[in-house]
Amino acid sequence: MPLAERCDFNHGDSIEHKYYVEKQLGEGSFGTVFKVKDISGHTFALKLLKLWEVPPEIREKLTDRFDMEFETGQIKSNYLVQSVAHGFTKGNPYIVMEFCPKGNLNQFVKTNSQSGLVKMTKEVLFGLRDLHRFGKVHRDLKPENVLIKENGTAALTDFGISGDRNKRMTERSFLGNPTQIFGTYAYMPPEQIRPDTKATVLPTTDIFSFGVMMYLIITGNLPFGNLNDERDLVNYIKNGREGNWDKSTLNSNSKGKLFYPVISGCLVPQFKKRLQSVDEVLSLMPSAGKTDVSYQPTGNEVSLNVTNGILLRIMQGEEYGKVYKLNDLLQGKSRIITIGRQDIYANNMLAISENQSSYISRKHCTLELDYLTGNWYVRDGQWEINATEKWKRSLNGTFVNSTEVSKDGMPVGPGDIISIGDVKIRVEGC
Repeated sequence: MPLAERCDFNHGDSIEHKYYVEKQLGEGSFGTVFKVKDISGHTFALKLLKLWEVPPEIREKLTDRFDMEFETGQIKSNYLVQSVAHGFTKGNPYIVMEFCPKGNLNQFVKTNSQSGLVKMTKEVLFGLRDLHRFGKVHRDLKPENVLIKENGTAALTDFGISGDRNKRMTERSFLGNPTQIFGTYAYMPPEQIRPDTKATVLPTTDIFSFGVMMYLIITGNLPFGNLNDERDLVNYIKNGREGNWDKSTLNSNSKGKLFYPVISGCLVPQFKKRLQSVDEVLSLMPSAGKTDVSYQPTGNEVSLNVTNGILLRIMQGEEYGKVYKLNDLLQGKSRIITIGRQDIYANNMLAISENQSSYISRKHCTLELDYLTGNWYVRDGQWEINATEKWKRSLNGTFVNSTEVSKDGMPVGPGDIISIGDVKIRVEGC
């Protein structure tokens, strides 16, 4: 990687002779955000990754996550802060994003005394739905990561850890700031906190975080207790794992009673019993009356045309963007496609590259075509050809959307997201 030099930008400074700094908007553990103008006078937000402050051994991984943040911000959505451009300055990467002038959700609630809360939080859910349709899980949903656009629409931002299970732990060891360390755990569901688990990152992760966020906005407190020191952290994690949250404080608030069905469905500790999709959460949301909103599509719909068969598109993972056409893989020889980690000891028809982690099993799952109906089914695991010949399940499961797949299989079609470890694969028609 190029040498990263220190960058201390102030008002009027030029960044690569393309953008001119107006002021600093905020600073975090890894980056600084500036309000800038381009040479045409258009206003943007520019996020600079401070590589010069990062230990050399994690710079490449952080840069990869920064690239993921840029790519996620290019998903066309009215409810996601859009990425505009990216580049390097003095060896440090930056992302140029649309500027949202009305602050974040925390600031909005303080200013508006929770008026418009239903509208805003529905728009947050619309943003999550767009992410999930693209195989992305935000994993850092909190009021500070919800910005308000010029037209008053709430939009999600900060996609740097979407789908990356290791980033929080890296951040914990790097920060050294107790407030920030505890903050990384405040919104995390139990299945993502335990270091010994290999739980697949699913949309239910964001649904849990949404419940925590709603509780905090309405009551001013976190649902599972205070988070000020190590002792609080231990109790907070224990309460989250046991589903022990303060219901009385929520129900004593008029807004709290309104949102109780939503929040209680989001804060279920067992992810399989939690609300499973954004649409389920939306079905429990109260009406905003005259200010109520409906989803505004932006052309993200998946092709349902299966005239030429089905394809799989890698939406998250080291092979991001790669396409596999199932008919080409079959080549008329079989109705079965085996999927697993690229490995010399496995002979998969669809071998997925995974060099930075090991969450995909060598023999992870199987796709089967029903010739009579033309439908595809996915089964967790594969036949293990040895002396006993038995069906062997994957180590951490196969999921379609948020539903775990059994060895008996589940039908898949255009729009479905197959989760294999940290890799997300979207099914599309072609």
